[in-house]
Amino acid sequence: MYLLGYDIGSSSVKASLVDAVSGRTIASDFYPRTEAEIISLRPGWAEQRPEQWWDCLKQATASVMASSKIDPKDIKAIGISYQMHGLVMVDKELKPLRPAIIWCDSRGVPYGEKAFCDLGETQCLSHLLNSPGNFTATKLAWVKENEPETFERIYKIMLPGDYAAMRLTGHLCTTISGLSEMMLWDFKEGGPAAFLLDYLGFDADILPEIVPTFSIQGRVTAEAAADLGLAEGIPVAYRAGDQPNNALSLNVFNPGEVASTAGTSGVVYGVLGDVNYDPQSRVNTFAHVNHTPEQTRLGVLLCINGTGILNSWSKRVIAPEGISYPGMNDLAETAPIGAAGVSVIPFGNGAERVLRNKEIGCSIHGVNFLTHDRSHLLRAEQEGIVFSFMYGMEVMAEMGMKLSKIHAGHANMFLSPLFRNTLAGVSGATIELYDTDGSVGAAKGAGIGAGIYADNNEAFSSLEKIEVIEPVEADRRAYAEAYALWKERLNRNL
Repeated sequence: MYLLGYDIGSSSVKASLVDAVSGRTIASDFYPRTEAEIISLRPGWAEQRPEQWWDCLKQATASVMASSKIDPKDIKAIGISYQMHGLVMVDKELKPLRPAIIWCDSRGVPYGEKAFCDLGETQCLSHLLNSPGNFTATKLAWVKENEPETFERIYKIMLPGDYAAMRLTGHLCTTISGLSEMMLWDFKEGGPAAFLLDYLGFDADILPEIVPTFSIQGRVTAEAAADLGLAEGIPVAYRAGDQPNNALSLNVFNPGEVASTAGTSGVVYGVLGDVNYDPQSRVNTFAHVNHTPEQTRLGVLLCINGTGILNSWSKRVIAPEGISYPGMNDLAETAPIGAAGVSVIPFGNGAERVLRNKEIGCSIHGVNFLTHDRSHLLRAEQEGIVFSFMYGMEVMAEMGMKLSKIHAGHANMFLSPLFRNTLAGVSGATIELYDTDGSVGAAKGAGIGAGIYADNNEAFSSLEKIEVIEPVEADRRAYAEAYALWKERLNRNL
């Protein structure tokens, strides 16, 4: 008995096949091998073709099925994780009307700011728990104003994961968690945000049907089964945005539990058990995967756009040619904590929510041509990313979030000892690393949704802890001083 999980990212689509009994991953692969194309026709724009996600999903599926050699009929459920906040628009034939406007696209910012001003902070924050910001709803507002012919042809809007599920099942639906990340769920009224739909001039009919996050949401059609080499009728039983799903993957379900990722973008995500929000809307609050009308479970999300993308830029531009990421980390560690006064402000990948949607770019401070070299720049780059996490974590602490322990997957920038030690050192938190990823979590989420597992504790009983990183007390003062200097330089840019 097996479970199949997909993770629809902006860099690639990953598929994992999990043995439902042992919890062991028996096959996993991703496509494309190099980063997927992101279309950027203007600064601040970012689009991807939904058909590209499906093509990559097909290739990843073919690979895991070929390597595992299992009978497709033994797959009992499918789960989907996906890049959040994207806008996919389809016509009545369920065909995309244009490329999807994805999460790191900034064009919705002015529409969100205007809505926040016109509707009022109290109305938006008490109902949406956020400002309308740069989310799916405001991306659609841009389409309405700038591409009216496309807007008039819209049958339904959806998120990237909803699109993948639709291609699998032929059924178009979404979840409360999904609508909350679109900024179209009203937490006060317990339904779609009619006041924002009315303000933006959207008909509620463009929203998909709402289904529970853990449920039978549709079954693989004969057409999709033939396309993917799967069996017809497999239930799609779970879907969630990548950050709520990452928390699920790390078995973060309850108030006070915290998860983090550091891929292209970086996230700290903590669970609250009561309704709360940041009055300045610098962090986001969404319905967590286990939120229901009877049980409040909200995910407070700090997102830093310029994380792994800055690290990869540094590898291409700053690091010696041909060096590996581990080699780059080793070189960075030859510089002292604080990088001898060099600071990198890492906000070079679009508007940053923690900066109230300002787009200030990436900047480097304190370089002395006589004393600093690549090692200082590379260390300052990783420290700058961690310090941006800390800047947002201070906001989360103001909301009552305890950040004494952080769960993270052993992947991406958490593979760097320097990155992990800096995060532990500046925050004082213990970091626990686990062997999991989004596609594996999605597979186990499907097991919960299909009733194969009784609950999350059974689903994640096999979760393997790899390493625990404790803050080194002797280094705490040096990290604090470096962070204070970084924050002073950031404030000069705001």
